[in-house]
Amino acid sequence: MADGGGWRPPRPCEAYRAEWQLCRSARHLLHHYYVHGERPACEQWRRDLASCRAWEQRRSDEAQQSLCESERARVQAAQKYTLVWALRQSPPADWHLPLPQEKDE
Repeated sequence: MADGGGWRPPRPCEAYRAEWQLCRSARHLLHHYYVHGERPACEQWRRDLASCRAWEQRRSDEAQQSLCESERARVQAAQKYTLVWALRQSPPADWHLPLPQEKDE
């Protein structure tokens, strides 16, 4: 990663700017506060945008490293949640039978 010759940021800088603006929007702030009970943390998007721009302008090794670490952390955070539903390996044995009909009395 030292020379960065063919390396490109994981996302275009415009994507980081759009995420940062969305994070700071009133609608997102209200939604995030309602769901999580706290304000959203938008600082990482701003740092990623600054790193992306630093990479585009100066091919900065620090910016490249920062973007790689940020994306790695984002992927790990997304993978730490387990599935809510247990996945089946095969359908139930009686899957072909008609559903029970409830009779109105």
